[in-house]
Amino acid sequence: MSLRFNALQNLFHSAPLVQDHPTKITAIFAENVFTHEVARQFLSDEAYKSLMGSIKAGQKIDRVMANQIANGIRAWAESKGVSHFTHWFQPLTGTTAEKHDSFFTVKSDGTAIEQFEGDALIQQEPDASSFPSGGLRATFEARGYTAWDPSSPAFIMDMGLGKTLCIPTIFVSYTGESLDYKAPLLKALDAVNRAAVDVCNYFDKNVTRVTPTLGWEQEYFVVDEGLYNARPDLVMCGRTVYGHSPAKGQQLEDHYFGSIPERVYAFMRDFEKESYRLGIPLRTRHNEVAPSQFECAPIFEEANIAVDHNTLLMDIMTRVAERHKLKVLLHEKPFAGINGSGKHNNWSLATDTGVNLLAPGKTPKTNLMFLAFFVNAIKAVHDYNDLLRAAIASATNDYRLGANEAPPAIISVFIGQYLFKVLEDVKQRVGDKFDEQDESMLKMDIYKSIPELFMDNTDRNRTSPFAFTGNKFEFRAVGSSANCANAMTVLNTIMAQTLKQFKQEVDSLIEKGEKKEIAIMHTIREYIVSSEKILFEGDGYSEEWEKEAERRGLPNVKTTPLALDAMVTEKAKYLFEKNRIYTHSELEARHEIELEKYIKKVQIEGRLMAELATSHILPAAIRYQNLLVNNIRGLKEVGLPEKSYANQRQILEVISGHINNLSDLVEQMIEARKTCNNMTDTREKAIAYCADVKEKFFDQIRYHGDKLELLVDDKEWYLPKYRELLFLR
Repeated sequence: MSLRFNALQNLFHSAPLVQDHPTKITAIFAENVFTHEVARQFLSDEAYKSLMGSIKAGQKIDRVMANQIANGIRAWAESKGVSHFTHWFQPLTGTTAEKHDSFFTVKSDGTAIEQFEGDALIQQEPDASSFPSGGLRATFEARGYTAWDPSSPAFIMDMGLGKTLCIPTIFVSYTGESLDYKAPLLKALDAVNRAAVDVCNYFDKNVTRVTPTLGWEQEYFVVDEGLYNARPDLVMCGRTVYGHSPAKGQQLEDHYFGSIPERVYAFMRDFEKESYRLGIPLRTRHNEVAPSQFECAPIFEEANIAVDHNTLLMDIMTRVAERHKLKVLLHEKPFAGINGSGKHNNWSLATDTGVNLLAPGKTPKTNLMFLAFFVNAIKAVHDYNDLLRAAIASATNDYRLGANEAPPAIISVFIGQYLFKVLEDVKQRVGDKFDEQDESMLKMDIYKSIPELFMDNTDRNRTSPFAFTGNKFEFRAVGSSANCANAMTVLNTIMAQTLKQFKQEVDSLIEKGEKKEIAIMHTIREYIVSSEKILFEGDGYSEEWEKEAERRGLPNVKTTPLALDAMVTEKAKYLFEKNRIYTHSELEARHEIELEKYIKKVQIEGRLMAELATSHILPAAIRYQNLLVNNIRGLKEVGLPEKSYANQRQILEVISGHINNLSDLVEQMIEARKTCNNMTDTREKAIAYCADVKEKFFDQIRYHGDKLELLVDDKEWYLPKYRELLFLR
């Protein structure tokens, strides 16, 4: 029996639904996290103050104090049954990484003890040559370091019957270059903090820290494990490279916010419980638009911790699903013809005085502060939209962007008609010079309606890649499998640079004798005028917008190899080096890594398409073809007239045509891949794989394979079909 039919037979003999006793979330929340409260209990006063100073003020922890902190963390971990620890980091593979060590050691006299010293807490040495480095490290240059990030709390991961203490860390090479997502993110967060504090001090001198916040929305698909295992393309690529759309997809719009299937609901409760114990503040769960698609989202957190929690959640979901004999698909487009999955990044800036800088205030002064940050964000997206496009570029996200369920590749900003009118008022009413009457108008008329704004002061625009949603911007174009850190690093860096430029221009006007408020308004007006072409309130899916965007001069880069070019322009190098995020060599290396990642993913998909065609689809089609041939021959032999088997002959001709076309196209694709593989320049190779392999052959090959799925006898078809993958759980 084939895997498909075996999976279908066993589908309803899945793991039993575990009925756990109801528990308040607050009773288990962060019970496996070394929180501030736990630190206060297990650390001495001086160790606790040292740790808090590092977290809140960025102060370095010396090695002596690190020993005390390490002893406290070990005591806490051992009280929970932990015997091993690991430095948990986020290399440029796109997944997390860990190397486990035990607390156990043997002293020189042979005495066995449990020990966790400050040196082990602060750093470890994984093999840097075995992770993507973009040429920064040669194979024989293996040394690299993971270094403790005190701002993200340690946690205990339960896996089976074992428990491991996880220390969130950055990952750098022996020569100091960043080899992960976290190190650049921390630098970007620090850069925007410093720049934002300087601008905040125009309005409130009490602000000493600005923290970027992030609330991600994780979309994902869930399918039966047995059906998943019967699809080699899902196993190897995370998406189906073949599969005809079922008669019913999402056209009835009956799945979105519908009743959650019981088996999936049990899985959700299970992974949510694991997440709560690790301090991940999940708040919502629901059915998404496509069948078998779902979403979860947390409460906002500091961006660094939010990124850690999202990468941790993806691992938790994947592992917990196996308990329920399910598989989670995080690919942006696992199924053709229905919506793909994104990871909307809701971003804002919060002060240590409790102010959300992207929330309209209730006084003229706070209105002006809101407007300053609001317009600076728009200006940043305008000036660096190519870098934002590069930040979300990947082989997997290319299938989703612009596919009538996700924002297009054109980066634009939606702010809603109300705020659009506010910006128009500012632009038109503010002249080149202000007098006392103008200043009065500035405080009374232009902003008189803003204090009445509520959270929902804009409509939603699901076609916009960067939309203002009341008190935050939603970067909707990020892919579901992506590490949020990449988008957050770019977004916070361009915001930092724009705010620094804003302050320089305002200060210049003040030095020339302008009043502070007038100088701020002059600069805001100039920013509105210079960046208004990035604003778009309409349908981002429409052909009219593509034409309008081209007229405005906005780039529309639809493929990853070309989108990644923005990473290594002189503008990008200046931006990242000026803000101390990346050196030139680090940028070049990351560009190389992303291109190589693209090539490898397209290579794998191409191989799977060829393998499934030759080992699954063509054999099934030929078996059915032979069946038709024998049937037609038999009808002839018994003397029936030709018209009695004309329809079968016609079906046979159609099947034979698809078989020949599929076989020919697969051979041509293989030859095209060989040509690409002979290329030595990584960028040229990626572009060739995109144009000469993926775009030229994938859809054509799939077309013939999917047509054969419709024509071949169902019992001869060994690949689970969409109707089974999407509707049977």
